Amino acid sequence: MGKEEEGIYCTICGGMVSQAPGVRQVTIDGKPTGITGLDECIAVVRTLGLKSDAEIAEALLDRLSKGNYIPTRKRDAYAAAILAEYRASND
Repeated sequence: MGKEEEGIYCTICGGMVSQAPGVRQVTIDGKPTGITGLDECIAVVRTLGLKSDAEIAEALLDRLSKGNYIPTRKRDAYAAAILAEYRASND
């Protein structure tokens, strides 16, 4: 059985991507990446009343890094993608 029949694999770390509820696919550096708890994290960060993009991105990354692997070299790319999701959810 090939990998395509087994499931979806993370393009960053090579691990199996969960298809469970609460996991959203976000495009990071042009690659779909599963992020666990993004919607819940966005809701919490909204309540903080942060104004600057830097503060919002840092708050999102701090919370998401507890349940997701965020490679140090990709931190800026994750921040940009997650901030875009945050902004889009406000529309």
